[in-house]
Amino acid sequence: MQRRKTTLTKVGAITIGSEAPIRVQSMTTTDTLDTEASVQQARRIIEAGGELVRLTTQGRREAENMRQISQALKAQGIMTPLVADVHFNANVADTAALYCEKVRINPGNYVDPARVFKKLEYTEEEYSQELQKIRDRLVPFLNICKEHGTAVRIGVNHGSLSDRIMSRYGDTPEGIVESCLEFLRICREEDFNDIVISIKASNTVVMVQSVRLLVKRMEAEDMHYPLHLGVTEAGEGEDGRIKSAVGIGTLLTEGIGDTIRVSLSEDPECEIPVARKLVSFIEECAERREETNVTDGTLHLVFQETELEDLQLKAAMTAGAFLIDGKAKQLVIENARPLRQVREEDKPALLTSLADSILQAARVKFTKTEYISCPGCGRTLYDLRATIARIKEAVREKAAIDPRYNTLKIGIMGCIVNGPGEMADADYGYVGAGPGKISLYRNKECVEKAIPEAQAVSRLFALIDNDFPALNQ
Repeated sequence: MQRRKTTLTKVGAITIGSEAPIRVQSMTTTDTLDTEASVQQARRIIEAGGELVRLTTQGRREAENMRQISQALKAQGIMTPLVADVHFNANVADTAALYCEKVRINPGNYVDPARVFKKLEYTEEEYSQELQKIRDRLVPFLNICKEHGTAVRIGVNHGSLSDRIMSRYGDTPEGIVESCLEFLRICREEDFNDIVISIKASNTVVMVQSVRLLVKRMEAEDMHYPLHLGVTEAGEGEDGRIKSAVGIGTLLTEGIGDTIRVSLSEDPECEIPVARKLVSFIEECAERREETNVTDGTLHLVFQETELEDLQLKAAMTAGAFLIDGKAKQLVIENARPLRQVREEDKPALLTSLADSILQAARVKFTKTEYISCPGCGRTLYDLRATIARIKEAVREKAAIDPRYNTLKIGIMGCIVNGPGEMADADYGYVGAGPGKISLYRNKECVEKAIPEAQAVSRLFALIDNDFPALNQ
């Protein structure tokens, strides 16, 4: 398997690109204004093997405090690059570029207003004027980055495409890619090349198709920037790992990807070992994929694993492309060796469940409730993991009485950055709206705003229960 050739991007003490190792990273969930907590969590990520640490900078105060966090880590001899995550306020990116090794900006909300799913009409002249607004705001930021040696991640999220892009290109990989290229073309014209690109989605098919298309479009325009890979809102536990392995692993085994993040609704340091495994499994899974046949639409995989997580990741990485590309519709998994902590009599059911989970992660067949849950960050103002557990337990109880609960897709999102967008194909959404406040969604429509957190889970299920008489009729 040959890795895609890219330019090298310098991010502090490390480089990213095809001549460098594939870098793994994570993001803190702390309040960026809390220097001590942020430093401690960054250290845990780094000690787990993280090579970059991203922190949310929702305002100028958070961006300015990145200097204190950086200085505190450097005082402890830690030179790991820090990345500021910016949404909605381009001025914050200017400030963050003074103190961080890299700044992530989101084309969907850098200049364009926040997405409200509004159809917009533009003449060609008016559309050109919108692009000029991007240039006028982006170029000063790039000049600051040049002066301070700061790299930039142009990070497109399916869940936060602008209404402008959506109106012209629709909710398509073409729109996702064009949102990225608008910014890349300006960077190239300004001779700014310390760039990393990411295109992410919670839907693995959209993510893989969009990244593949971006690679083709960049090659056609003689661009060769390194790529960061990730599946947003992947969830937790087995489902989060499998969904990440299907999306990220499919591309890695095609030679695409220079840095990765496995986004799990768990402590951020838990993401790093999983990401490390995905990188270490690339060659094996790429070779296995080349040797594998599909018979009558069924992909049959045989492994020799002793660790369940290794089996989950390798099976998902190997099967991903077959399922996403429609070359297989069914999946059978065998494992010839005993799995630690799994009784032999339980193994057949476990392997069937694993195959079903991979089929669901690849959007082929749905056999259980789909959870779209973010990993959380400093923008999350409620206990995300406790809420996920409460919602899952409630679904288990209700599904035992009414199996229609097993057909649902439920989004559980920390904030509005990607919430409504990534939940576009979810039936219901639970989104942080402020300190202790939650908004509830039916599909893309907000139906209840700023509910007290203590009432929000029960109100979510009241909403679902009220809708159920008409559901699936």
